[in-house]
Amino acid sequence: MRFSWAATALFALPSVLAAGSKGQFPVIDGVIGGIRNNTRVQEEAVLASKKTTPGKLRVVENSGICETTKGVYQASGYGDLTSKESIFFWYFDARNNASSAPLTLWFNGGPGSSSMLGLFQELGPCRITNNSESVTLNPYSWNTNSNLLVIDQPVGAGFSHGTSTVGTSLEAASDIWKFIQIFLADSRFAHLANVDLAIWTESYGGHYGPTFASYFLSQNEAIANGTATGVTLNLKTLAIGNGLTDPISQYPGYISYATSNPYGALVSSSTIKTATNAWSSSKGCEAQIKACNNGGSNSVCSSAQSYCNNNILSALIGDHDVYYVLSGSDDPYPPDITSYLGGIQSKIGAEVTWQMTSDTVYNNFAETGDWMRTVLPLLDAVVDAGIRVHLYNGDADFIVNYQGVEDMMATMSNKYSSEFNKQSFGTYTVGGKDAGEYKNAGGFSYLRVTLSGHQVPAYQNVRTGLAFGEAAFQMFTQVMSGGELVST
Repeated sequence: MRFSWAATALFALPSVLAAGSKGQFPVIDGVIGGIRNNTRVQEEAVLASKKTTPGKLRVVENSGICETTKGVYQASGYGDLTSKESIFFWYFDARNNASSAPLTLWFNGGPGSSSMLGLFQELGPCRITNNSESVTLNPYSWNTNSNLLVIDQPVGAGFSHGTSTVGTSLEAASDIWKFIQIFLADSRFAHLANVDLAIWTESYGGHYGPTFASYFLSQNEAIANGTATGVTLNLKTLAIGNGLTDPISQYPGYISYATSNPYGALVSSSTIKTATNAWSSSKGCEAQIKACNNGGSNSVCSSAQSYCNNNILSALIGDHDVYYVLSGSDDPYPPDITSYLGGIQSKIGAEVTWQMTSDTVYNNFAETGDWMRTVLPLLDAVVDAGIRVHLYNGDADFIVNYQGVEDMMATMSNKYSSEFNKQSFGTYTVGGKDAGEYKNAGGFSYLRVTLSGHQVPAYQNVRTGLAFGEAAFQMFTQVMSGGELVST
């Protein structure tokens, strides 16, 4: 068995620049999360030979791919938003009690990255093998006790195709609401409208998660007052792994993490000093993020993304893997899934060649400056609305590191914040084996996972003997039960 942990990130590496399995964080002209000098674009990728069915699903049932547990139903295909916009999905029944189990929506980040990364590298019914040519059944799959719906979004990401116009998290939320309404209107899935609903996401999901949850709640309210029609979504849970939510509180984490983390300094003291100056100077990163979030235009926010990622994020990683700092800069783990997906494409009803990340979607988001716009008020509002909210982070991830996330949590202002901030961390164990540190406060919780990188469920812990995905599975199970995190 290969003991390696370095992960891909859920920010997007454009396909033309992708190296190995590294698929979710853009490198533009050498800058991680950089900006291209172009304007927002549209991309047509609808195959002329394919007939869409606006407002309906097109489905392949029980393909026999990935989930091979006897009697477990699966379906994959498209929800056609319009004649030129099609969202790809892959659904798996729960292995246990599917009729009453909750429904979990899974979204990778980017923006523009495919959620097939999460499905095959992290938490799905099967896991890609190290040779990238086959899969093995995952005993810690998140569809063990939950129905699982993996969605490629926005249009243009992964196997989804069509006119790619989405460039903000709010626009993405609107499309996902439409897709879920189409999905639940289908007779094969209509029963799922009655079960509890959860949103799980990571990385740029720090933007997606709060925005999607907030939008769902607002649409539910509109349905209740008669100003909108549709199926009310029974949203109960929002969980975000290694998520970028509030740049002003999280970007200093790059400096603190590069200086001191559980695995050693990443760069020299002179590099730290230069990055610190880039943060605090009069026209530096801090000032630019503030200007963005104080009514700044798209160009102001895009410039902030370019400056901060060039002078702070990219400058501080040194010779380490941005997704798992214990590895060198070109670690091949998790294994690439491109070749495998190409081989199964026709069997699952996919209509376009899979891409890890859509350049077009990423460019659209970069042009609007969505990256630097905080969604922290939305996250607080979701907590206060009574939704069970959980955040988690791998402690070996740099790209959205735990120090930045924990700094962000210290600035939160919701009904549990005071209690949460007063608490000390406790040791989180899985079957008596140390897995990390955690806190609970009412309906809000957090877990920092030891020896995990950016994609937490992709990792094992060789120090304590926890298997790939084992700690993440216990976390997922406990959060989905609605209770607190508890050591076992």
